[in-house]
Amino acid sequence: MSKFWSPFVKDLVPYVPGEQPKLTRLVKLNTNENPYGPSPKALAAMQGELNDNLRLYPDPNSDLLKQAVARYYGVQSNQVFLGNGSDEVLAHIFHGLLQHDQPLLFPDISYSFYPVYCGLYGIDFEAVPLDEQFQIRTADYARPNGGIIFPNPNAPTGCLLALEAVEQILKASPDSVVVVDEAYIDFGGETAISLVDRYPNLLVTQTLSKSRSLAGLRVGLAVGHPDLIEALERIKNSFNSYPLDRLAIVGAAAAFDDREYFAKTCQLVIDSREQVVAQLRAKGFEVLPSAANFIFARHPQHDAAGLAAKLREQGVIVRHFKQERIAQFLRISIGTPEQNQALIDGLGEL
Repeated sequence: MSKFWSPFVKDLVPYVPGEQPKLTRLVKLNTNENPYGPSPKALAAMQGELNDNLRLYPDPNSDLLKQAVARYYGVQSNQVFLGNGSDEVLAHIFHGLLQHDQPLLFPDISYSFYPVYCGLYGIDFEAVPLDEQFQIRTADYARPNGGIIFPNPNAPTGCLLALEAVEQILKASPDSVVVVDEAYIDFGGETAISLVDRYPNLLVTQTLSKSRSLAGLRVGLAVGHPDLIEALERIKNSFNSYPLDRLAIVGAAAAFDDREYFAKTCQLVIDSREQVVAQLRAKGFEVLPSAANFIFARHPQHDAAGLAAKLREQGVIVRHFKQERIAQFLRISIGTPEQNQALIDGLGEL
C-alpha cells in the first residue's frame, strides 16, 4: 500500500532501538537502562498526580519542571527546553537549528539517530572519524560547517571529552550551533551547561532516562541561550503543544530535587562499572575508558557476534553493532551486582 506514502518516506532508513525482549528471565544489559529504580520522591509525586485532573491538559510550558531544571543547574527558566525524551528534543534541534547549506559534523562512531534525523530533515552531513583510540580529535571540527553535534560521553564508546576540549570546539565554530548530547554525563563527566552563558552557540541536551532511572517516562531537555531555546519552542508549538503529561512534569521535577538519591545511585553504577572493567580485563578483554553507565569491550581471540550469541544462550543480552570499525566490540550496560555477576559467569562458561 506504499502508493499512499509521501515520496520521501520510501528513502528513509529508520533508527533501530535496542531489543526489548518479552522474556522476563533474561539479564538485560543491552539498552543502558538504570539498574536502580527512580527516586521514591518522584514515584510519590506521580502517584499524587493520579487523580481527576488527568481530564485536564497539562501545562504546555511545563513551568514546574523548567524551574526545577533551572534551579539544579543555576540557569534561568528561559534557557531550558523540554520534550518527550531527548530524542524528540534532538529532532526539534535538527529541524530548527541544524538545517543549513554547510554540512553538519558528527563523529563516525556516534549515536546512530543522528544520520536518521539528517535523512528525515534533508540535512547534509559529514561523519568525522574518531582517532585510533576511538577519541574525538577537536582539531578535526575546526572547519566550515552547518553545525556540530556529538554525544559526551560518546555512545557507543563511553569515551569522555574533557570540558576544555569541548570549549576548543566551541571557540573554533562561533557561527555554528554546537550541540553536546549529554545522555550519560552523570556517570563520570562534567556537564557543559556551565559554559552556556559564555557561548551563545552552545546547546546541551540531557535525558532523565539514564541517570534518573526514568526511561519509561520519556523526558528530555536542552539548556542554552534563550534565542536557541525560542527556536525550539516555536518548532514544538507547531508540532505538539503538550509533549509532557501531568505525571511526567511532577515526577521529573521531584527527581531533579532529590539530589541525595541521584548521587547515591550514580555512585553505585560507577563503582559497579569499575569492577566489571577490572573483571573483563582480567579475562583478556580490551575495554575502552568509560564515563557512562555502559562499557565498550572486545576480546582479541573471540568474535563479538559469536560472544553475544553465546551470552544470549546463557540468558544475558548485550548490544552488538555491525558497523565496520566497531564490529568486534560489545556494548555492555552496567546492571545490578547480581546482573553483572551473571555476565561474568556467562563469559566464564565460554
